[in-house]
Amino acid sequence: MTITDRVGPFPTTIPAALRNGAERWPDRVCLDFSGEKHTFAQTERRVMQLAHGLEALGVRRGDRVCYMLDNSPDIVFVWYAVSVLGAVAVPINTGFQGEFLRHQVADSGASIFIAEGHHVERFAAIEPGVPAVTSLVLRGEPSGATTRLKPIALASLFASDDSLIASDMGESDLAMLLYTSGTTGPSKGCMIPHRYMCNMGAKTAFAGGVREGDVFWTPCPLFHMGGAGLTLGCLQLGATASIYPHFSLSKFWPEMERSGATVVNVLSAMISLIADAPDNEVSQRCHGRIRAVAGVPFTPALVEKWKRRFGVKIAGAPGFGMSEACSITLHDMELPSPDSASGQRYEDFEVEVVNDKDEILPPGSLGEVVLRPRHPHIMFQGYWNRPEATAEVFRNLWFHTGDIGRFDENGFFYWIDRKKDYLRRGGENISSFEMETTFRSHPAIHEVAVHAVFSDLGEDEVKVTAILEPGATLGEEELCRWSLDRVPHFAVPRYIEFRTDFPRTATGRIQKYQLRAQGVTPNTWDRAKSNVAVRKPVRVT
Repeated sequence: MTITDRVGPFPTTIPAALRNGAERWPDRVCLDFSGEKHTFAQTERRVMQLAHGLEALGVRRGDRVCYMLDNSPDIVFVWYAVSVLGAVAVPINTGFQGEFLRHQVADSGASIFIAEGHHVERFAAIEPGVPAVTSLVLRGEPSGATTRLKPIALASLFASDDSLIASDMGESDLAMLLYTSGTTGPSKGCMIPHRYMCNMGAKTAFAGGVREGDVFWTPCPLFHMGGAGLTLGCLQLGATASIYPHFSLSKFWPEMERSGATVVNVLSAMISLIADAPDNEVSQRCHGRIRAVAGVPFTPALVEKWKRRFGVKIAGAPGFGMSEACSITLHDMELPSPDSASGQRYEDFEVEVVNDKDEILPPGSLGEVVLRPRHPHIMFQGYWNRPEATAEVFRNLWFHTGDIGRFDENGFFYWIDRKKDYLRRGGENISSFEMETTFRSHPAIHEVAVHAVFSDLGEDEVKVTAILEPGATLGEEELCRWSLDRVPHFAVPRYIEFRTDFPRTATGRIQKYQLRAQGVTPNTWDRAKSNVAVRKPVRVT
């Protein structure tokens, strides 16, 4: 039985999903934000009140509406109300400012900008560069900055009229512009149709363990695809979405007890921080209450620890995807899967691994991941106003992801690295992801980036750029010697440099292209100028 069969039929537009939820589960809690709860029927009424207010403000079908909002019920109401009117939602990372912010607002052509009151200074700073914005809507009291636009209180846009607004949106209509992080240039707006959001939301939530009546809890921001899609998935599946403002280790178990969470979604360092924290009375009382926890990265050791310490039944990553297509691999976490797999081939996408000639490689081989949909409107429609960039990623009838991965004989997928971050040394491919996992295990290393340095010999030299833990002392040669027994001989770094920070995107991602461009700096240690000897393994013939 396929995931589609198990999920069952679901609406393929956001307005239809909202209507369906209010009709089927009117009195069930739909949204829970730290105890502020809204049933499915109440959520629909609030959305309609705001939709009437936005319509009076001038929002029309096809208009782009930017919003930069913290996790709260209002970010959901804004998103759904914009969709009801047939407008296009443009969520913006709340960490953005300056050119990062201006570019997305200007590029989208939005006429309305909705933000937290304390973000008004950021808008004031970019206002000359976004002349198309004619309405500034603020949630909460504005801070000191002034703008040419008279701010409108978001609360004032919730009209007394909560009557249903009939929506004629189709599954192919544009629902959202979701901007990429722009690690190698200006961020691009992925054009996301309604069916994409609904398909991804329902199936990814289901694969991650969400069932009707569950309480799904996450601290992940709703301006990202993951948080937004899973919240929509709960709406479709009849589950409660319990959203926390931001991750807090000390508040995690009290929130589990308060919310009654049965399914949890956490990311990155949150997974290990929770797993390694000392037991307390609340965590002990909550033992066995969480049925499923999904996130990346979930190593086999972390899966075992969550199950043993907290009584979790299933843990891991249900699938793999990106803004342009999510999820391209998927697997119901309640069913067995190999360690470290990120889903498997399923009915929605044709996915292959290819070489540089776009020739399909056999199971077990590493190559670039390419895909194409088996159904209409379940992936992005291209990059907003960038036909050349869209054409560049669609070659030979495949969408090229830029990711390196492999499939096993059973169609389970294993992500290895970004293609541009993959290195080749001594005739061997080297995964920066696997290298970083190794070096991050050193107790003195706080954060690390492994990247290539250009070599005149035609292959890459390996460089480790790292940030030490506060108060830690570690020499470059000492770290290199430590790696001799932990990485393949061809992957032992030639260059090592310690820094206090990395060049980053506004979302905090390390910009490796800048590190590659900087190459060997005056502060870089060179193994070739040391006494460290790398021995190749002895081959027995």
